[in-house]
Amino acid sequence: MKALLLLFTAFLSFNLAIGQNLEGSWRLTHQDGQEVKDMEYIKIYQDDYFAFGAKRVADNHFVSAGGGPFSYVDGKYLETLDFFTLDPFQVGKTNKYKLDWVNEKMVISSEINGKMLVEIWEKVSDEKNDLTGNWVITGRKRGEEISRSTPGARRTVKILSGGRFQWIAFNSETKEFSGTGGGTYTAKDGKYIENITFFSRDDSRVGASLDFNYEVKDGEWHHSGLSSKGDPIYEIWTPYAIGYTGK
Repeated sequence: MKALLLLFTAFLSFNLAIGQNLEGSWRLTHQDGQEVKDMEYIKIYQDDYFAFGAKRVADNHFVSAGGGPFSYVDGKYLETLDFFTLDPFQVGKTNKYKLDWVNEKMVISSEINGKMLVEIWEKVSDEKNDLTGNWVITGRKRGEEISRSTPGARRTVKILSGGRFQWIAFNSETKEFSGTGGGTYTAKDGKYIENITFFSRDDSRVGASLDFNYEVKDGEWHHSGLSSKGDPIYEIWTPYAIGYTGK
């Protein structure tokens, strides 16, 4: 009977693990046994890519960002960094972690430089809408003319999932980081609204709300309106897996 109970428990744990979906937005609640109170870390997973942004809660000061491709197969979790502000020398490296599920929370752990790193993440949302995805900018319209480009090592990515967005401009070859920003968003009936919660270039932009128009044409996101500086913009974003070939 005891053996059957252990077998059932193992079977239940296995099915719980394979049933978990990383896609969506997550908030870091504990790090190395300590509750995270003074900082806010938000991590977004979508279409085999992740990005996180961190800020101080007291004054909204930007602290750090990182992200890149990830894989989670048969309980094995890997992250490859395309950008990482705290240590650019880590860009291009793939790190292996242990990933466990405890009460629907994600526990990521690894031994780094002889010390154990343990993070507990709580899902914020797995909401999806018209713009849920990982995108890379491939075009701009000025006047009536549209100019297209092929993203290379230097690129701008925008990831949206679980009601959260984050854009990042970086060069994965030189490991240069140009900027990032993110927050909450809604996308409905052609209206896209961003509410900025962190911005690496200017903390004072936090709290701003920006309204745009959007249309998905042939699988691409056409984004138009006024920039945070009040300038008219028209951008074309392509799904990252299609727009960026890795060359």
